Amino acid sequence: MKIETVGIVIKPGGEDLRDTYLQVKEAFEKEGIKVYLDKSSAQTIKEEGGISFDELCQRSDILVSLGGDGTLISVTRRSYPYHKPILGINVGRLGFLTDLYPDDIEEFIKKLKVGEYRIDTRMMIEVGIEGKEEKIVAFNDVVITRPSVSKMIHLDTFLDKELLNSYYGDGLIISTPTGSTAYNLSAGGPVVYPFVNAFIFTPICPHSLTQRPLILPGEFEIEVKTKSKTALIVVDGQDMYEFSPKDSVKIKKAPVGAKLIHRKERNYFDVLREKLGWGI
Repeated sequence: MKIETVGIVIKPGGEDLRDTYLQVKEAFEKEGIKVYLDKSSAQTIKEEGGISFDELCQRSDILVSLGGDGTLISVTRRSYPYHKPILGINVGRLGFLTDLYPDDIEEFIKKLKVGEYRIDTRMMIEVGIEGKEEKIVAFNDVVITRPSVSKMIHLDTFLDKELLNSYYGDGLIISTPTGSTAYNLSAGGPVVYPFVNAFIFTPICPHSLTQRPLILPGEFEIEVKTKSKTALIVVDGQDMYEFSPKDSVKIKKAPVGAKLIHRKERNYFDVLREKLGWGI
């Protein structure tokens, strides 16, 4: 892939990232790569010349996320119709997905120019809510949960229209393998290698101690219904929707995965050891 243009998106509230942006911009331009800046990002750092996000996606060969994992997830979801590869530069805290730092970028761009990088394709989830025309995509997880801390919810889950299980408790996490190290892990779910084609079902504080996390093939089509008065659907911790007993939530593997640009030498298990403190 020949990279001649990049589109940069800065995390919301990143007013202090102006100097970092200019450092990254200069590094790309030094190698003859044209840089576009997202309009809202330009406003955040008080920079002129920003363009709309859609135009950014259309003009750019790759997108660059300047922030943490949350920023990269947001950029991946918003740019999904364009299927652009995304490079994450980490100025956040955790950095499971964004493995480059601003000081690494000049050396890495030289490798980009000569094809010394890799693109990892990560499974995404497509969510359909009855009564809504739009298709929602999730990178990490879809969480179906209670609207009030004082009440539990009842959820019935179906696989290819056959009843799987009924959950009663605080909710249910349906995660991608990439999202297995996010909310799923905090709720007691397993870590799953990110290139496995699978859904992870993890109940949140279930009323029955027999309810346990479950890993299922990604080919299944999932449907979730509720007997409770209302429930909430939270997508990647970023968007929220309500649904009721008259609705249903349909979940399946998205037809195209997210494309993340990484260093060739990046090793997933090195990341796990570093971020989770394994062996310490």
